[in-house]
Amino acid sequence: MLPVRDGVGASQVGLPEGPWACMLDFLVQRFPAIPAAQWRERMARGDVVDEAGRRITPGEPYTAHGKLYYYRSVPDEEPSAAPVSVLFEDELLVVADKPHFLSVTPSGHYLQQTLLVQLRRQLGLDGLTPLHRLDRETAGVVLLAKQPATCALYHRLFFSQGVTKTYEAIAARPDGMALQFPLTRASTLVEGEHFMQMREAGGEVAGEAVGTPNASTRIEWLETRGAHARYRLWPATGKRHQLRVHMAALGLPILGDRIYPRLLPHGSDDPANPLRLLAQAIAFRDPVTGQARSFASRQRLDFPQAPQADVVLR
Repeated sequence: MLPVRDGVGASQVGLPEGPWACMLDFLVQRFPAIPAAQWRERMARGDVVDEAGRRITPGEPYTAHGKLYYYRSVPDEEPSAAPVSVLFEDELLVVADKPHFLSVTPSGHYLQQTLLVQLRRQLGLDGLTPLHRLDRETAGVVLLAKQPATCALYHRLFFSQGVTKTYEAIAARPDGMALQFPLTRASTLVEGEHFMQMREAGGEVAGEAVGTPNASTRIEWLETRGAHARYRLWPATGKRHQLRVHMAALGLPILGDRIYPRLLPHGSDDPANPLRLLAQAIAFRDPVTGQARSFASRQRLDFPQAPQADVVLR
């Protein structure tokens, strides 16, 4: 297994049959957004290697059917404004309290400024592995495993719905809507027209009738302040963007949501108006120790300013 460098693990790409004379030619065609000069710089730094960790040179003859490994870099990556807080740590787990606008794992424009890389560097734990994900815009509790050998047990726990996850959200108050709380929203979620979005399916998907819903969320109305309300959400399933889609489908899009109901352009983050969605707590029976565990975020979602007289507790 290749070593982690500065908190970042190696990415890999397969080497298919093809006409390339050298490894550089293949990489330039495989990743057209990265110019040849940048690949030469990476190779000179030793950031492109084979399975044994041997450095690959630009002119090295192309050989099919193997794998190439490279360490990503993102130039001019903006630093995260909020620090990462560790709620708990033992020999098995690290429990983090993720701030808004921080990706859990490296992807796209985000590499060093991600929860995983920051914690690996902060704690000196190269093998640290996330056990589940939160959207970049969502704040709250994230579990990470310290021992790679235990990951499968924890992943199985999430897959079998053996974890109770509690979220809070702030959205419009439901005045005038025919909604009775608490309620359960159950639907079939499928990919939307844009790759960033999910949507609720209608009567059929790809010409086939929709069967049993694949996403279910219980929603409770907690309190009202001005034109907005605080809600508690319990997802029974873990589909991508499930809570955001379900709230928007009810006519209650989460305050600060830049994907639902309308997708805003990349780079339009507003630190003064984050997505008001918080992974508030998580509870489960540890599959390794058998111990009942529960962890809660120290963060709290802020309402837009409203007169104190408008506060109504449910």
